[in-house]
Amino acid sequence: MLTARHAVSLCALSLLLMGVVMVQSAGMGLGRGNDAPLTLASIATSRPALYAAIALLCLGLAQSRPVRAIATRALSRPWTARSWWLLVALIGVCLLPYIPGVGRNFNGAQRWIMIPLPGFGDLSVQPSEIAKWGVVLMLARYGASLGDRARSFTQGLLPGLLAAALVAVVIAKEDLGTAVLIAVVAGVMLLGAGVSVWRLAALAPAGLLAVAIGILVEPYRIQRLTSFLNPFADPQDTGFHMIQSMSAIAGGGIFGRGLGFGIQKFGYLPEVQNDFLFAVICEELGFAGAALTLALELGLIASVALAARAIRFPAGKLVALGVATTLGVQACINVMAVTGLGPTKGIALPLLSAGGTGWALTAAMLGLVAGLTLHSARESAPLAASDDEHDAERAIVVTRPLRPATPAPLAP
Repeated sequence: MLTARHAVSLCALSLLLMGVVMVQSAGMGLGRGNDAPLTLASIATSRPALYAAIALLCLGLAQSRPVRAIATRALSRPWTARSWWLLVALIGVCLLPYIPGVGRNFNGAQRWIMIPLPGFGDLSVQPSEIAKWGVVLMLARYGASLGDRARSFTQGLLPGLLAAALVAVVIAKEDLGTAVLIAVVAGVMLLGAGVSVWRLAALAPAGLLAVAIGILVEPYRIQRLTSFLNPFADPQDTGFHMIQSMSAIAGGGIFGRGLGFGIQKFGYLPEVQNDFLFAVICEELGFAGAALTLALELGLIASVALAARAIRFPAGKLVALGVATTLGVQACINVMAVTGLGPTKGIALPLLSAGGTGWALTAAMLGLVAGLTLHSARESAPLAASDDEHDAERAIVVTRPLRPATPAPLAP
């Protein structure tokens, strides 16, 4: 029988394998240093294959008994005033790219840090990925500890929302899309914890105002918005990205041009291995490949949602809710940007778009959700068995016939 835990692992494995193949195919573009034919050997020995192997290792380790036991104990601990050090740590991680010598500027964005690995060169890490999943874990523990306080605005909704907002504000300077993603996931998780829908809805205008300010303070974000409304107004500059993406999708047809035979990746469509990998999938595999990709993403989200039903403690359920919401919103933003249904945004397609840090952390969170279902089942089994044994003992005591008492000997 296929359980939710197996479904999570199977969908993650399928997406990672597809991601390795498509990232390698997208990297065949001219001038990318990878013009060799696409073969099984070239795919198996590629850097994406190494990242996928690391991600699968994280998926397995997160399901191991020691990890899920530690995670269960940590998530089940009550939230106290000292627990806010988690928020301080997440903000500190988000500030790492701004430290001279640690941060790395790429395409005008200060989003990455470099970690030297002897023998392997520098490892590029995006702190916003760490903060994104860190907020999920933090709010899961916070929300599970609220209890009746979830109905209170000052003691329930406001502290959790402000904590997520502080992390989002730090990230929004360089990555508005991830900041919006964190804010949406935080709202959904707080609703799952029991906060009032109407109180959260009353704060929505303030969130929309913050997003509007984040767009207005950066001219390139305004250009992305205007190019979304009319990409053909400036086809050689601001609208170039979206036009080339839609051309790749239209050129794929039903069954595509064939794996490795895409045209737009040869210097026409930028960021084909990252944010616009879905356009390469549509061009090379056609509508059939795009439908398979979306089916795998939806299957992954659905399997995480089913896993949430199997988890038996509140914090674990909130973790599963946060993971499912993060994957769903992230996939929607990416697909909408690639297909022209939304403005261009640097959000990756989960477990498909290139990124070692993103693959590893996403796989680790999926493994944690799958492991929590297994841990909960094993935790409850001995308790049920002991209850049955006690019931049986009570039945034996009640149904056992009483023995007549032995008369005491008479005194002489």
